Amino acid sequence: MYVSVPEPGPDPGPVTLDRRDGPHGEVVLRRRGAELEIIANGCFLMDTSDGRSERLLIDAALAALPDARREGHPSVLVGGLGVGFSLAHAAADPRWGRIVIVEREEAVIDWHRTGPLARISGAALADPRTEILHADLVAYVRTATDSYDALCLDIDNGPDWTVTEDNTSLYTPSGLAACRERLNPGGVLAIWSAQPSAAFGEALRNAGFGGVTAEEIPVARGVPDVVHLAVRTA
Repeated sequence: MYVSVPEPGPDPGPVTLDRRDGPHGEVVLRRRGAELEIIANGCFLMDTSDGRSERLLIDAALAALPDARREGHPSVLVGGLGVGFSLAHAAADPRWGRIVIVEREEAVIDWHRTGPLARISGAALADPRTEILHADLVAYVRTATDSYDALCLDIDNGPDWTVTEDNTSLYTPSGLAACRERLNPGGVLAIWSAQPSAAFGEALRNAGFGGVTAEEIPVARGVPDVVHLAVRTA
């Protein structure tokens, strides 16, 4: 007996779940099949399909800390909430102490607190170590007085491909100097990028960082994602 199987229909494409206009333009949360994705000003930022590079961002920063600091519940600032992989991974590791998230888009925070992205970040947001700051990261690193053992930044597609023009200053000498000031001596700066950048590695060295390296994450499209790492020397 043969059962007739209907031909698959056309891909309906992404479904918009929420769309907000904010001070930095439009942000959109979409569902594509089983995955969720964030679009900013028409530019794809990230989705829930993988998360390896976001997790490496957290793990590589922790691994680069001195042993004594790593075992002493180091503090971490995560720049950009995104789809929540970095936050969830940090909160799942009991070695981290204080976990601070800086996110400038109120919509993104809402999608995690009460929206569809809560399935990824719900447990992490309930963790007493976690604190969310609704603030612009670029302004925060220049004006804050708190310091951290690690800064894990993922607010752009890399230093050469920023989401908004305002973010460009983060990767300038003065922006990197501000990041350095937010780190405790021996602290680690980790920055995610959609592609390698030898020039950015040199910029980190010129800004007074040591231990500058880049860890690559193979991806399906061919060009690897990269986590740039740098250490604030004493």
